[in-house]
Amino acid sequence: GLYFLGFTLNTFTLLGLTLAIGIVVDDAIMVLENIFRYNENGRGRIESAIIGAREISFAAMAATAAVIAIFLPVAFMEGIIGKFFMQFGVTISLAVFLSLVESLTITPMRCAGFVHSGARTTRIGKAFDRSLESLRFGYEKGLRFSLRHPWTVLFVSIVFVAASLISIKFLNKEMSPAQDQSIFRARLVMPVGTSLAYTNQQTHLAEKWLMEQPEVQQVYVAIGGFGGGASDANVTMMFVTLKPKNLRGKNSEKGRPLTQQEFMQVARKQLATIPDMRPILMDLSQQGFSGGPGYPIEFSVLGSDWEKLAKYSETMMEEMKKSGLMVDVDTNYLLGMPEIQVTPDRYSAALHGVRVDSIAKTVSAFIGGMKVGEYPQGGHRYDIRVRLLDSGKPLSELATLFVGNTRGNLISLPRVSKQKESASLQQISRSDRQRAITLTANMAPGVSQQAAMDFIEQRAKEIFEPGYMISQSGSSKTFKESFQSLILALVLGLIIAYMVLASQFNSFIDPVTVLMALPFSFSGAFIALLITGQSLNMYSMIGLLLLMGIVKKNSILLIEFTNTVRDRGTNEAFAALMEACPTRLRPILMTSVATIAAAIPSATATGAGSETMRPMAICLIGGVFVSTLLTLFVVPVVYVLLDRFKTRDEVREKTKQAFAAVGNEALD
Repeated sequence: GLYFLGFTLNTFTLLGLTLAIGIVVDDAIMVLENIFRYNENGRGRIESAIIGAREISFAAMAATAAVIAIFLPVAFMEGIIGKFFMQFGVTISLAVFLSLVESLTITPMRCAGFVHSGARTTRIGKAFDRSLESLRFGYEKGLRFSLRHPWTVLFVSIVFVAASLISIKFLNKEMSPAQDQSIFRARLVMPVGTSLAYTNQQTHLAEKWLMEQPEVQQVYVAIGGFGGGASDANVTMMFVTLKPKNLRGKNSEKGRPLTQQEFMQVARKQLATIPDMRPILMDLSQQGFSGGPGYPIEFSVLGSDWEKLAKYSETMMEEMKKSGLMVDVDTNYLLGMPEIQVTPDRYSAALHGVRVDSIAKTVSAFIGGMKVGEYPQGGHRYDIRVRLLDSGKPLSELATLFVGNTRGNLISLPRVSKQKESASLQQISRSDRQRAITLTANMAPGVSQQAAMDFIEQRAKEIFEPGYMISQSGSSKTFKESFQSLILALVLGLIIAYMVLASQFNSFIDPVTVLMALPFSFSGAFIALLITGQSLNMYSMIGLLLLMGIVKKNSILLIEFTNTVRDRGTNEAFAALMEACPTRLRPILMTSVATIAAAIPSATATGAGSETMRPMAICLIGGVFVSTLLTLFVVPVVYVLLDRFKTRDEVREKTKQAFAAVGNEALD
């Protein structure tokens, strides 16, 4: 499917294939277990395969449709994130669809040929049977209590969900987790006006320290940056390559090898001790999917007055540094070498009969010289320019110059102009047709990207006057847009899932009961992220999106079989649930255990890129575990409470009669 759609094997398609391992077996497990159950009850292999597959086919199709429906809203996601999510969703959907086809065709065929139930004779088999029977007996007792005290169970579950949602406040929120890629970038900034030789000298000190560290493999240095201009003489760009994690050796303080992020903290402090050096380190894994410098915190201060912009940006930089939330605070507002500004005093010049262009020519002759002639040589003509000797004190020399007026007199330059020396801007940047100063920063260790962005927006509201604002850009903007798109996808996925389930169950109430599993899955995911110290990021949000599809399978198994039992003649909801839920306990546990087991390798992985897979897998494990435990009790309770609002008996009876009448006509 990926080949014909033109997709590549990239991070998101591989993530989809990895997570699909635990999902694609669910349909086969449901069919196999149902066939095996009939075989255990004394039916023949072929008869069990026919009856079991036919009985479970609706639940299998409903579960598969629920998973695929969740990924339909991904098509509405914007930007490059939406493109990647589309590939992830298509990969999962194709895998789940093909697993449904296999489970309804090949699985019954295999069961008809090979499945044979019999009493287990091994010690492990007998122990497993006893434990499963004990579990079923305990579940029946717990289910009976829950159905007799439905409001108590519902209240406790609501309190649990509400309490677990508080954990969101303590979760770090960021675009993507930092990865140990064994490489980072360092920008070493010297004071403005520093010569290239001095920059080279101080850079050698930094390079020497880095190469002495056991974690460092090599260092690439570009003195003067990559701009190639004189204005970059005070900047050095470094790419520091670390050894692989297993070759870095144990750190004396930590007692284990340092991660890339930990080493960057050490390097940041050490490089800052070198005189006149301001280090700005960049974790390349944090560039994410944005353009620009790629820092996790990146925004522009917009306005019309350049001096006010400079003042506000300097104030914001001080606030960011004092907050303790951010490090490596930097800006593109760069003052260059000092320049002499000569401003004609037009009133005084007019009184003395001095033209403004005369002032300009005099200053030009002093600074850059004047062309007084040219001479030919070798087929070319070369200019002859004359200028004053450079004494190294241009401002004092300006005061000694004279300007001719219209009457042939010489007037002292200071009498008809004003001179001052000030730092000049290296560049003037704009954004959205407004003058803009861009500020960038890294988060301090353990700080949430969302917390840093909220702090910046709050301080900007307090500091800026009307007409001046901040605009998120780069990774910050991508982070904000991505989370908004993901939340939209979650909401649309919920709506579409309800519509699909309503059409499948031919009921407006049964889908509500099925969707009760979702809050518990979110609770489990948030608690698991908090316990393991993971953040709420783009990848864990994918895990939440995937959870919405797979946790409904358990509810569908319970509700669908309960309706089947009631169609057979057990009209009372309590009796039908007491028969259906324990029967479906085994396939529910099997599918949940399979999903959790398939996610464990990703959750415990330590290799390259494991930082992106881990939060997603942890979301799945926590969500499926908690949802499975609570779904087994809360979903039957909600089913009982909502049963009084149903008109299912009358509708189902009319539907059955209509199908029977159509069938009889076809036979006639």
